Amino acid sequence: MMVSMEIALVICLVAAVAAVTWLVAGRTHPAGVPAVAQPVTAEVISEAARLAVEQAVTMSREQLGAHSQANDAALAGQRQLIDQRLGEVQSGVRTDVERLSQLVQQLGQATSERFGQVDRSLQVHAEITHVLSATTNSLREALASSNARGQWGERMAEDVLRLAGFHEGVNYHKRTAVVGEAHGIPDFTFLLPKGHVLFMDVKFPMAAYLKFLDATTEAERSAHRATFVRDVRARVRELARREYAANDDRATVDNVLLFVPNETISAFIHESDAGLIDEAMSVNVVICSPLTLFAFLGVIRQAFDNFVIEQTSQEILQLRGKFGQQWGK
Repeated sequence: MMVSMEIALVICLVAAVAAVTWLVAGRTHPAGVPAVAQPVTAEVISEAARLAVEQAVTMSREQLGAHSQANDAALAGQRQLIDQRLGEVQSGVRTDVERLSQLVQQLGQATSERFGQVDRSLQVHAEITHVLSATTNSLREALASSNARGQWGERMAEDVLRLAGFHEGVNYHKRTAVVGEAHGIPDFTFLLPKGHVLFMDVKFPMAAYLKFLDATTEAERSAHRATFVRDVRARVRELARREYAANDDRATVDNVLLFVPNETISAFIHESDAGLIDEAMSVNVVICSPLTLFAFLGVIRQAFDNFVIEQTSQEILQLRGKFGQQWGK
């Protein structure tokens, strides 16, 4: 913009010089006044115009040089400022890149450690799953045998008796025949106060239940459920026909316990046929699970303790009476 103004100024100056020269050359003197003999030639005019143009060009160059120096100085300052800012930006970017590299390296190390832990955990879980699978298969094969199921059920019953504080030979007898001419061997015979006894058999109707768990269709599950209920009802009737209470010569409790050594199976019995419990009670058979057996044993234990306290109190009263007699004498 400054260069355009300088060029316009030169053009105006040249035009002014040309106009003055034209006026001087064409001016006429008034009438009656003698003219001075000063000839004005084209060379004089051209020289004057040349000098004016050179002076204008010189002035323009000086001004352009001054402006160029100022612009160069301003550009140099801006270039230095830009270089400084770029250096700061590059330094910040370099710092951020180094920090990001450190974070990525730390993340890689942490990820490697985590993957190593996950890998080890997966290996441990795989080993545990393999062991559990083998144990489950062994347990399934063992429970497929009726004898094995009976032994396992008796072991469960003994664990519950131990937790209830019962001792074999003191509170109960295991696999002891009934007293009398009749034949029958209940799995457990509980000794109650005043010479009474209570019998319990362990039954484990599990074959149909396992098939129910392995069934894939609703029709198969319904069929195996019905078979399971039929098996449980058959075990109840079988136990009722043995008539332990009627065949034993001792004072016995009319009811006999049918121990199902698994809470899940006991709950499945209630879920499959709620009337089966009442049907068993009608023939003096009480179906109990480990938890309900523990409650029954608690009642039996409390009754036995009360009987011992009652018997001891009677002995104390007898001794006190005899002491009173002797004291009177």
